[in-house]
Amino acid sequence: MKRVKDIPFFKYIREIREYRFGTFYFFEGLVIGELNEGITFGWEMGKKAIDAAREVFGEDLPIAYISNRINDYYVVPADWGKFFKNRHQLDFYCVVGETKGSFASLVMERMFFKNSIKQFNDLEKAIEWSLQRIKERQAKKKVSDLSSNVK
Repeated sequence: MKRVKDIPFFKYIREIREYRFGTFYFFEGLVIGELNEGITFGWEMGKKAIDAAREVFGEDLPIAYISNRINDYYVVPADWGKFFKNRHQLDFYCVVGETKGSFASLVMERMFFKNSIKQFNDLEKAIEWSLQRIKERQAKKKVSDLSSNVK
């Protein structure tokens, strides 16, 4: 599987946040997370990533998150509700992965995330899909803003 640093899209990086549990790459309206092998990912870690996204993007920009599952890791099951309750700012969510835990995690995530979760085997296809959705959402917002100003 491809890592974010290994693809041509990396040249558009806006910011990188590295934590002991993983690395988050911030592009315009897009966050790609790569968690470390064998960690147990809990709410406190997730909150750091969510807070970082708010710092980088502000509150109004549509955000797509790609979970690039290059490693096997665990998630605290009791924290699933907290993760998704606080991901209200995420408009689009993709999972890229072929690790043995990816499918089981995806099934659990779909129970909590209100929007659909798109699954990919290729990181670059996930990026392409996400950027297209962000572009469409921004276009709709511009039309909506223009309509509000006309009234």
